[in-house]
Amino acid sequence: MGRLSGRVAFITGGSSGIGKGIAEGYAREGAAVALTSRSLERAEEVAEAIRSAGRTALAITCDVRDRAAVEAAVGAVQKELGQIDILVNNAGNPMVVPSELLSDEQWRTTLSTHLDGTLYCCQAVGRSMLERGNGCIINMESLLSFTAFPQRLAYATAKGGLHQLTKTLALEWGGRGVRVNALAPGIVRTELHRALVREGRLDPSAMVRRTPLGRLADVEDIVGPAIFLASDEARYINGHTLVVDGGWLCNGYV
Repeated sequence: MGRLSGRVAFITGGSSGIGKGIAEGYAREGAAVALTSRSLERAEEVAEAIRSAGRTALAITCDVRDRAAVEAAVGAVQKELGQIDILVNNAGNPMVVPSELLSDEQWRTTLSTHLDGTLYCCQAVGRSMLERGNGCIINMESLLSFTAFPQRLAYATAKGGLHQLTKTLALEWGGRGVRVNALAPGIVRTELHRALVREGRLDPSAMVRRTPLGRLADVEDIVGPAIFLASDEARYINGHTLVVDGGWLCNGYV
């Protein structure tokens, strides 16, 4: 029996990177997982791999910026798998552009994906959690919830907003049985990370030099904390952002 046996998890942005890793990790721990992506084909590939391992997975196409699409996706999961016990708001998009060149569309898309999308999912899933008096929500923050990187104005603004969204919901919903927390990963080696390096928009060596553990994170380094926050082991943790960065944020020397 896994730590998440008998539970249903809804994971946005679950077709690649951290979201894919969390979906796979939750499934290993016994949860039935529903994962969303704007590409149904990519989401289905992940779901099929999970099902091939003898676990339960459902792939759904959903643009989290669209409230109606979120409501429909949540309804489909509830119909197919039952009430959602765990929500992971992982969908996001990086936006690396000089601030003076940031367009209205880039600004709005970034904020809408991270802030509107997280709010819509929290409301759509949270209502049934509040009715039952039980549930767990994990929002995906970032180091940029606390500090700034150049050319990440929209992204940092969105992640800073998520930090306060997490705390406010935790304050309102904790006493009604719904825990709301967040993860703030450091730089994680994903397909997206490799693309940014190739394009010269990210210098991994600088990140490694500042990281006391001396390396960047792998996806599995984030999966473990995500499992922990969703499990009964974290039943008294609420309104907390768990930073998973190898010590990068605490290093004021470099």
